[in-house]
Amino acid sequence: MNFVIRVEQQSDWQAVENLTREAFWNVHEPGCSEHLLMRRMRNSPAFIKELSMVAVDHGEILGHIAYTRAAVIPIDGIQYEVICFGPVSVLPACQDRGIGSALIKHTKDLAHNMGFKAILIYGDPLYYERFGFVKAELFDICAPDGMYADALQACELYAGALIGITGAFKEDEVFDVAQVDVEAFDQSFPPKEKGFLPSQARFLQMVNARRPRVIKQL
Repeated sequence: MNFVIRVEQQSDWQAVENLTREAFWNVHEPGCSEHLLMRRMRNSPAFIKELSMVAVDHGEILGHIAYTRAAVIPIDGIQYEVICFGPVSVLPACQDRGIGSALIKHTKDLAHNMGFKAILIYGDPLYYERFGFVKAELFDICAPDGMYADALQACELYAGALIGITGAFKEDEVFDVAQVDVEAFDQSFPPKEKGFLPSQARFLQMVNARRPRVIKQL
């Protein structure tokens, strides 16, 4: 496809929210919450506007990626800054055409040039391994509840960036979205039918692939 990637502008915001809703509707759960997350994310101090990118073809926004600052918090409580991306959204009619991959690769390079150490995300390992992501468990990084999670993925932006950085991954609080707020926000969009897709079963499988962290003794 012929598209260009550029920084998101304020005039894109509504289109990006519509795009995000279309991209995630019924994918992880009946309906979705990612469009409300996108609305709130822009007002968060953790939001990295320089890495909020859209893929555009003839004026139409086909895809979008957003980044926020996050942290790995070890037992001693000292925070190590990392970043995370998501939502990554592509119009359903344009999926599997390289748009999402292009957005991820482009912003990874930008994040490296901006001096960030690493990216941590929650996502499907079968998809994200192609971009250099591995289980965060390999770096002794767990979820906030102390559990290793297959869905928690890490990617160093330069070799050795995560050496000595272990502990619990902590996203910004903007990701805590209440369902009652989602329902209220969704009233401002055209009605869509909630339902089940096979991807929801895969999502539950990933969410449940967890085990207790084992702290290595030196």
